[in-house]
Amino acid sequence: MDNRPVRSPAFYIPTGPGQFESSPATAGPWSADSQHGGPPSALLAREFERTAADPGQRLARIAVEILRPLPVRPLVVRSRVARPGRRVTLLEGAIEVDGQEFILARGWRIARSDTAAAATPTTVPPPVPSEPDRERADWPGAHLDGYMSALEVRTTAGRFGEAGPAAVWTRTSVALVQGEELSPFERAAIVADSGSGVSQGVDLRRWLAVNVEMTLSTHRDPAGEWIHMDAATVIGRDGTGRADTALSDTAGEFGRAIQTLVIAPM
Repeated sequence: MDNRPVRSPAFYIPTGPGQFESSPATAGPWSADSQHGGPPSALLAREFERTAADPGQRLARIAVEILRPLPVRPLVVRSRVARPGRRVTLLEGAIEVDGQEFILARGWRIARSDTAAAATPTTVPPPVPSEPDRERADWPGAHLDGYMSALEVRTTAGRFGEAGPAAVWTRTSVALVQGEELSPFERAAIVADSGSGVSQGVDLRRWLAVNVEMTLSTHRDPAGEWIHMDAATVIGRDGTGRADTALSDTAGEFGRAIQTLVIAPM
């Protein structure tokens, strides 16, 4: 990845209640016609934060199920409260294109309370490097001018985009929805689905490695634009992999993302 700006000012442009035009910035590395999992995950998080909004609760967790590749086309987002509550609220949502579901999600909102006295100390990650990565993550046939160009990446461990553990600082240069500021959880959700890209468990010139879901759990809201991703991927012997990513800001870890991967020879 590099610092080149993308043409789109936002991943999504609102066209009506729950309706959005998908910009080219949403396109993932596999195809210019299919979206990366990060922007739609964040769009669902946005809906979960706004559905029957309760200022006394914070969105703490979202689980995203990717039924099929989401096309870079106009889409509809819907959400509902599945289980209301004073302490916890469960929400369900989906993203549809032409009436067909492509992504499902569930989210938990948890009541805010003062637990500072019980808060767990965390390790502060390395500082943000002063210069962005000079080389872009690349592999044969990769589409680099959508989502991959919407992020700025600065590596702190390993080598981004190669097989093996790696860690990076990253931030998005694109709004989620045109004309809106990102919420802390939206900012985390945009990048959380990239853990398996930061730490690729296989050589993508020889293997297919695609996640079918992403679960993001946060114990506090992140602060600031930069998010540190410390990722590791493990591969089983029968076609399944798992990527685990610790997410931090400059004060320390604030959450974790887990992805289940399908692995197969090219």
